[in-house]
Amino acid sequence: MGDPAVALPGGADPAARTRELRWAHDAFTRDGRVEAPVRAVIAKSWLRCARARLSPECAPRVELAEAELRPYREEHPLAPVMPLFRDLVGAFAAHGAHLLAVCDARGSLLWVEGEPATLRRAERLGFVPGARWAETAMGTNAPGTAVAVGEPVQVFGAEHFSRRVHPWTCAAAPVRDPRTGRLLGAVDITGGDGLAHPHSLAFVQAVARAAEAQLTLLDTGAPAAADTLTALGQDEALLVTGSRTLRLGRRHSEIMALLAHHPEGLSGEELTIALYEDESVSSVTLRAELSRLRTLLGPSAPLSRPYRTARPLDADFTALTRQLAAGAVSAALHHYAGPLLPASTAPGIVRLRRRIEDQARAAVIARADAGLLTDWVCSPWGADDAEAWRALAAALPPEGRPAALARVAALDREFGVRQDGVRPGDLPPDGVRPDGVRPVGVPSRESLPGRRGRATSPQPARS
Repeated sequence: MGDPAVALPGGADPAARTRELRWAHDAFTRDGRVEAPVRAVIAKSWLRCARARLSPECAPRVELAEAELRPYREEHPLAPVMPLFRDLVGAFAAHGAHLLAVCDARGSLLWVEGEPATLRRAERLGFVPGARWAETAMGTNAPGTAVAVGEPVQVFGAEHFSRRVHPWTCAAAPVRDPRTGRLLGAVDITGGDGLAHPHSLAFVQAVARAAEAQLTLLDTGAPAAADTLTALGQDEALLVTGSRTLRLGRRHSEIMALLAHHPEGLSGEELTIALYEDESVSSVTLRAELSRLRTLLGPSAPLSRPYRTARPLDADFTALTRQLAAGAVSAALHHYAGPLLPASTAPGIVRLRRRIEDQARAAVIARADAGLLTDWVCSPWGADDAEAWRALAAALPPEGRPAALARVAALDREFGVRQDGVRPGDLPPDGVRPDGVRPVGVPSRESLPGRRGRATSPQPARS
């Protein structure tokens, strides 16, 4: 059985499904019968439309004129994440002749953006900023139904209640305030039959989750229900718990970062192994550190068996990895203040730091955006990244390449190997070639300055 949230099951013929849905739509609007292949989520929406006495010929109304719309959009809680929506959905929409739309919790369209020809078609339909597309006004449609039911929705062709919308397909997901859970609106992708694919529904859900993660990072209002940990680019993390802001010592920073990364909890043995390079360290040492941390944090101190946070804990690096996983590279890098706890030598932190930096670095290089690459190579952690400099040279127009190529040449001279031409950036993490040999003079990648954050000499951890 296929996923009931997906409008067009795998292998289904869009033309045949369109004919079946039009027949079912006619049967429902004529005598109220719901016939196959109408999905349950659509049938329930149609029934709500019938109870609201909507006509299948209904047309949208523009309720917010430009003079009202502009200040309303500027003040809306979703305004700060519009750059993220454009970053994630913009290229996808332009490539497929689709539209990005964002509505408020009442189903009023706030932003509609995309390929010009598709925008003109949407304008003739009334799918424009300021128009009310709530389910109670326009019947079944992805943004309106998503805010009505509070769940992601995909609507294909004649599943729309209004006949004038039958040529369109859309997928939308609600966006909530991450602190209160309040519905803020929905993000929507609208276009042709090509959107009736499981990937479009999964994509718009990922975009909504990325927006909620971004809102968490941007929240500067009242104290959040969750504690927050800021550990990127800082040797000593900042913990906000309730009305208090605390700068933690290095060992306590490591403990809280590891617990934020493992919300399910860690056993005493797992936490000890993650914290201490010396495997002979006893559990007594860990318990002493946790005792001092409990004295400092009070009710927010970690719980035991397993060790876990007493309250929800949002960390800047977990939000960053969620954004990167969702493809929101620009938004993620805007908040990347540097490697995780760069002075820490705790094994668990070192592994996590490398994973985060590698994920961010790979995303920047893969995006091949000159602006993002410039930001990366001009940072302390990317200044000696020869691969990123090469990617920047390729992304720049011809007149801008000489400086980047000169930097690549300088890095090759500094770190390159003249015997066989192998560069450190071409090696796996241990610096050994696939044949098992580390070329003479090639340092491991971990020992290269700028590859894993700023160079720091090992320092004893302290609380």
